[in-house]
Amino acid sequence: MEHLALLPPSGAAFFGIPVWFLAVVIPVAAICIFVRTLALRLQPLMKAAPDVRTDRIFTRTWYMLKFAFGQYKQPRYWTAGVLHIAIFAGFIILSARSITLVFLGVTDGFYLPGLNPESFTGAAYNILKDMAATAVLIACALAAVRRGIFKPERYNVPPKIGHDHTGEAVLILGMISGLMLADGFFEGSLAAAQAAQGITPHFLLPATVPWFASKLLAGASLESLQAWHTNAYMVHEVIFFTFLNVLPLGKHFHVITSIPNVWLAKLDKGTVKPVRYGLEREQLDELESLGVKKVTDFTWKHILDFYSCADCGRCSDQCPANAVGRPLSPRFISIKCRDKLFRIFPLKGEGEPNDELIGSVLSEDEIWSCTTCGACENECPILIQYIDKIVDLRRGLVDAGNVPQSLQKPLSALEKRGNPYGKMEKKRAEWTKDIKDEAPVRVLDIAKGDTADTLYFVDSITSFDDQICSIAKAAARALTTAGEEVAVLGPAEKDSGHEVRRFGEEFLFMDLKDQNTEAILSSGAKKIITTDPHAFNCLKKDYENLPPVEHISTTLLRLVRQGRLHLDAADPEKIYTYHDPCYLGRHNDLYEDPRQLLDSIPGLKRVEMARSRDTSFCCGGGGLMLFYEPEEETRMGSIRVDMANKAGANVIVTACPFCKVNMEDAIKTSGLEGKMVAVDLAELIDAHVVRPEKKAEPQAA
Repeated sequence: MEHLALLPPSGAAFFGIPVWFLAVVIPVAAICIFVRTLALRLQPLMKAAPDVRTDRIFTRTWYMLKFAFGQYKQPRYWTAGVLHIAIFAGFIILSARSITLVFLGVTDGFYLPGLNPESFTGAAYNILKDMAATAVLIACALAAVRRGIFKPERYNVPPKIGHDHTGEAVLILGMISGLMLADGFFEGSLAAAQAAQGITPHFLLPATVPWFASKLLAGASLESLQAWHTNAYMVHEVIFFTFLNVLPLGKHFHVITSIPNVWLAKLDKGTVKPVRYGLEREQLDELESLGVKKVTDFTWKHILDFYSCADCGRCSDQCPANAVGRPLSPRFISIKCRDKLFRIFPLKGEGEPNDELIGSVLSEDEIWSCTTCGACENECPILIQYIDKIVDLRRGLVDAGNVPQSLQKPLSALEKRGNPYGKMEKKRAEWTKDIKDEAPVRVLDIAKGDTADTLYFVDSITSFDDQICSIAKAAARALTTAGEEVAVLGPAEKDSGHEVRRFGEEFLFMDLKDQNTEAILSSGAKKIITTDPHAFNCLKKDYENLPPVEHISTTLLRLVRQGRLHLDAADPEKIYTYHDPCYLGRHNDLYEDPRQLLDSIPGLKRVEMARSRDTSFCCGGGGLMLFYEPEEETRMGSIRVDMANKAGANVIVTACPFCKVNMEDAIKTSGLEGKMVAVDLAELIDAHVVRPEKKAEPQAA
């Protein structure tokens, strides 16, 4: 018997009280308190807006295994990630041990099936759990020092936001460390007693917590070892069940909610949730209020997001709006809304009024500052979403008539003319006249029944901006050289509505979508090509029942590989870097096609910026953001241009018209004009296309 040397917990007493009695009372009381707390925490979810999260069960299960149990995103921040993985993995391994200890207080010799130390699997598990406990203890110590002494900046909480969570974090780390030490001394004291009585103890792996405990207690009296054994058990149980009830009180609620939160995660990047799940457009007109005004207007999943936020600061650390000093930090949206929920639904006493969020918890500038670039969502290790929340808050602001002055004019123009510039519809295809001899672009007259197999959806900025029109011209020339017919909708095309929707004007977006959908379907197109990632994302993710949509980078790469486009050599004096547009990269995972297209230019020298692919830094100019006038310390484009300069590039290549505008402006304001240029990918390819030379005209006699 394992406990020949000492009385087991079930047979011992603690300050005169039988341990078996405490081993029943403590768990029952703790679980009752925990269930009550959890029920109160679930109240706001029951009052929240509906959400749909039960589709694609196999995909969701894979997400849970990959991101929750596999901790896939943790190593993106290496030090914190490794420590978190060690603690999480240790907890998973030690869960069986924790269950065993609870029952050992009631019945001696209890083991979960297969974990009896006399068996091979049980002996192997004992070694594994001792290693895990040691790793967890070391990780907790390092994490506490890191959090309490070195204090990485991304953990800071300004006083105006709320209290700093360092104390809470260190307390939890201390409790976890206490669990590891208590279990170690519980086992180590037994091993020391067995050795003292000539009983061969179970094998303890050297340099583990139980091994150290057994060495420290070697030579102690049996009475002392009995006290260590019993007291260590009780300390473990008290900490364990206290820990359980501390978790729902603050940011460590994520220990409970993060796994289900990942399973319920949003699966479709680049999309925006509907105004209200399950309602048709006609039914939306009957709603008294649109969007989110109060915290309970969020969906239940969004409230679960607030509960699941680990306050790690990764989202805000990656947020370009936060980097340039705009009044937005995604992390604090979660923290402030969670704290608001805790105040409205307290664990005791009456809660505060469920008043409007904007003005009391969040500010208008905070919500309008977001570029919807997706950097925050991409970085979050437990897949918390922010864009849908911000869009819903904007819908609430629009519904209340609170639209920034700088956005009112372009939104009004979109409603009247179908473009934010307020220009006449007939001028949408004016750019085609400049290249009619090089690339005859067909402007379809939908009213007359014109059709085309492939449709080029140009969108507003590329149609109307005198400088950006060059992208459309370049794309048309390159496609024509490859033998592709280029057709556009012309006046029948409206703005795709991508930013309109993300700025909260849902009904205007629906009108634009309906008009574009009708025109596209009437054209008979079997495929749509875009040069604008926002149009690409919108037609692909926000519209329904359209032909396949392809970005020009994919199209041109295929034409090059088919031998239908031949490219001449790059300038050896130029060094290129590619800037990933947010709605091409992060929202649609299109990273390699643009790079491979660049690399198909003979002799092209390409370098990567410090932040590239899914960590790319937003230029700040997507869609209507060109019209918005935020408060900021510097421009996002300036930071991005500086990254390109530090990488040694003198040519920034992007694949988005908005990015080109912002990069060109940033190059000028950064004093790099004449040293660096920005060019769109379509323009660069067009400039390198080898075209058949025109036959020489016969000379006059």
